[in-house]
Amino acid sequence: MTLLKIRKQTKNIPKIAKSLCDDMLQTLEQAKRPELQAIKCSLDNSIYSPSIGYLTPGKKKIRTELNVSSVQKLSRVVFFLELLLNNIDIGAVNTKRELYYRAKGLVRDNLKYGAIDFEDQNESDPIIEFICDMLEVYREELNCYANDRGGQTYSQALIVTEILPDGEKATIDLSSLGTTPFQPKNKPQSLKLKAKKKIDFCLILESEGTANTLASMGMTKRHNCILMGAAGVPSNAVRGWTKTIQEQLKVPIYFCGDLDAYTLQNIYRTLKAGSAASLIRNSDFSAPKVRFLGVLPEDVKKYDLDCYNVKKMDKGELRALKKAKDALANDPFFRDRRNKKLSDILRWLVKNKIRCEQQAFFSVDAKDPLCFEKIMIEKIKKKTFI
Repeated sequence: MTLLKIRKQTKNIPKIAKSLCDDMLQTLEQAKRPELQAIKCSLDNSIYSPSIGYLTPGKKKIRTELNVSSVQKLSRVVFFLELLLNNIDIGAVNTKRELYYRAKGLVRDNLKYGAIDFEDQNESDPIIEFICDMLEVYREELNCYANDRGGQTYSQALIVTEILPDGEKATIDLSSLGTTPFQPKNKPQSLKLKAKKKIDFCLILESEGTANTLASMGMTKRHNCILMGAAGVPSNAVRGWTKTIQEQLKVPIYFCGDLDAYTLQNIYRTLKAGSAASLIRNSDFSAPKVRFLGVLPEDVKKYDLDCYNVKKMDKGELRALKKAKDALANDPFFRDRRNKKLSDILRWLVKNKIRCEQQAFFSVDAKDPLCFEKIMIEKIKKKTFI
């Protein structure tokens, strides 16, 4: 299994790109308008099937035909496509930010490119995503990688073997790392996981800081588990790493995060079923078997948790609640009857307009520094999760 798995190359990207550009040139020579099209990665083109477990793309396409208003976009696509293909050819890699500055440098060095210059990275990023959706490839297949974020993992029972690009192997026993966590990369890694002893569960915390706290307090020594910090909206590294754990170790995986609309829609749903913005990659970057451990609405009453009322000045929270209403009406994941309990939580949040942070569990018994851990174990044993 491969973290951030680059699919087996069934596609010759340079060959496909050249064919696409040749078609554009021939169309122009025939005095016709060339057209580029890409998969529409949006909610209205998302399909969810419980048997598959993640969002897949429908048949809708984004079509861009050459005209006065689109000439800059098409020119930028071809310009950036050449830059990315050159990286593949020479084995160079870049982040989106680096590609933005490289594009600026190429324009500066050749004045004929001035008309397609980028004012801001917000203009270049969508071009990269369009190219990916057009070629139906992952950004990593174009040697464009994100910064590493999230996925800090602790365990006394897990061994990770990485097969390096040169064929050598690096073996990491997480129990030997002390207070240092293992962290997956936002670059392709060929990883093989092995349990030194039976692993009972994997607990993913929305808060990386809380995961670090539990590890520092010795949770992985008292329980045969894997502990991971997601660091908010899960990066591709976190999503791929979670899927690797699910497929190779086949242990129960639980997610604990805040009780709010943003966490359910943007964090948990993305980890479990992917997102509408990444329809072409959800198959390799989602873990459908992840369960929602909390915070649940019933936890608020049972543990007398401190909550916040969403006020008119909380624009971010109100925006999330508005999106929750839209998700209940239009998101195929939340509309599916098998996810009714998750949808009910969204309805509860919209109605009550409150939010409860995962750290509120620490207030249940402030004299006991292990109370959060104990509550997590209690919830897992009593199966109070979704």
